[in-house]
Amino acid sequence: MKPILITCFLLLFGALFTQAQFNPIERAKERAKQKAQQKLDQKVDETVDKAMDPAMDPKKKKKGAKDSTGTKSKEEMEGPGNQKEGKASLETYSKFDFVPGEKVILFEDFTKDNIGDFPDKWNTNGSGEIVTVNKTQGRFLMTKKEVVMYPEWIKNLPDNFTLEFDLMTTDKFSYYSGWFIVGITSADNVGKDFRRFAKFGDGRIDNGGGFEIAFHPENAGGQQGITSAYGSFNGQEVLRNEADQNVLAAPERTLCRISIWRQKGRVRVYMNDKKVWDLPKLVADGLKLNSVYFRNDGASNEEDAFYFGNIRMAIGAPDTRNKLITEGKFVTRGILFDVNSDKIKPESYGAVKDIANVLKENGDVKVVIIGHTDSDGDEAKNLELSKKRAEAVKQFLIKEFGIEAGRMTTDGKGESQPTDSNTTPEGKANNRRVEFIKQ
Repeated sequence: MKPILITCFLLLFGALFTQAQFNPIERAKERAKQKAQQKLDQKVDETVDKAMDPAMDPKKKKKGAKDSTGTKSKEEMEGPGNQKEGKASLETYSKFDFVPGEKVILFEDFTKDNIGDFPDKWNTNGSGEIVTVNKTQGRFLMTKKEVVMYPEWIKNLPDNFTLEFDLMTTDKFSYYSGWFIVGITSADNVGKDFRRFAKFGDGRIDNGGGFEIAFHPENAGGQQGITSAYGSFNGQEVLRNEADQNVLAAPERTLCRISIWRQKGRVRVYMNDKKVWDLPKLVADGLKLNSVYFRNDGASNEEDAFYFGNIRMAIGAPDTRNKLITEGKFVTRGILFDVNSDKIKPESYGAVKDIANVLKENGDVKVVIIGHTDSDGDEAKNLELSKKRAEAVKQFLIKEFGIEAGRMTTDGKGESQPTDSNTTPEGKANNRRVEFIKQ
């Protein structure tokens, strides 16, 4: 019975999708119909599954799960951490050309808020809660229902900025549950009218007022992993990228790093180490974009959840060549490291490659590489860590790009030379940096 139901549904969906795929309004209506039908099919399927496999009976305790008196939270048992997290290496990012912005204006790791709360500095028309996930470092904002969320203090954006965040889903996320959307809009206050931002792709971004990019594990084979992306501008679809798992995030990866780069009219979107889109004229000339919001499009299964965190938004592209060669000093906050470690994060590849290109083009230039940290932790340990991080950058430039070792020396200043306040997450992110000083 189950294969027959699925086959019939897929045939019906294929015909409807052909008609609706280039019409966002019809597509939104069709998705609502699909969700309703899926709930009915799901109940039938569950009945069949239980009859065929008693282990699927939810009344029977899952292997390895702890009961309500155990130490694992509900989110830990249901969340992405139950699947072994795939680790991306720097080598996999060898063609990654994303370069983070220079000045951090939004850095959110949710460490200032309590587990179980909605973040204090954010606004919403619904609900969400901060959680930790087993086997995955950091804190994430988890949402299960349709909701709009945004950082209230972002009220204007320049023509050039970058936005990055980590995104995960629960295991076996339903195909029929909604998308996770990030929107960049001309509205200066999303909270004035949440209704305008409540439905993806139905024209509610006003009159050329911004763009949305949505993500979903659409064809992940029942496994976790963000594999599909969809974009709209002024409510009109601009590009849909079906789940090409050779191009997008591999389904075995529990965490997908989303990177968005806007340079005037041009918008580039990356999923992990892959560039999904490069649209040179997506944003209309002169359009002023002011704020960012995140949205869960709603779930057909009450257990389906999105988790997002480690958000970094920065303005201004670093002028590597001119600053190092002409001014004699270049500072980057785009070379990132694991917490309390000198291990370079894979998404730093583009920033390191940028400085490597300048050094290759100017073969007689020698530099001192200097590491800096924020003020968290012990001062002496921060000093030692900053020196190790500078050395790690040097070694990577040698091994990956063939820069001669004799052209580079290293040093570290720890927390002793802050360029911003150490009392805010954004200030701390700006203080964590690597300097290249021409000799």
